[in-house]
Amino acid sequence: MKPILLIEQFIKEAEVFCNFMSEESHPELLGVTDGKAVGTYVEHRFQDYLSDRYTVTIGSSAKGIDFPGEGIQTDIKVTSLTQPQSSCPFKNARQKIYGLGYNLLVFVYDKHDADGK
Repeated sequence: MKPILLIEQFIKEAEVFCNFMSEESHPELLGVTDGKAVGTYVEHRFQDYLSDRYTVTIGSSAKGIDFPGEGIQTDIKVTSLTQPQSSCPFKNARQKIYGLGYNLLVFVYDKHDADGK
């Protein structure tokens, strides 16, 4: 039986996930320039990564946040290092992050295709 995911493990696993994602090549993303496609790819990989190791509630865009489980309450955002984006307008990062009522995990990627693009 898999252990229940707690916020402490969630944070540690996010770091581990980032490290191995940085070391892997991702042929599925070769030539992809759509940030939403990259974001969906990363979110699903992280969800699968956690589901393989823990008992965890996975949410969806339709349900609101990505990890709605008690004690986790975390939404994921994925954005490019070179061209950060947000799905909702805000004046500054403080306005975007504070007061949400849930946690926010931001994955920032720096994508380079094999041909240097």
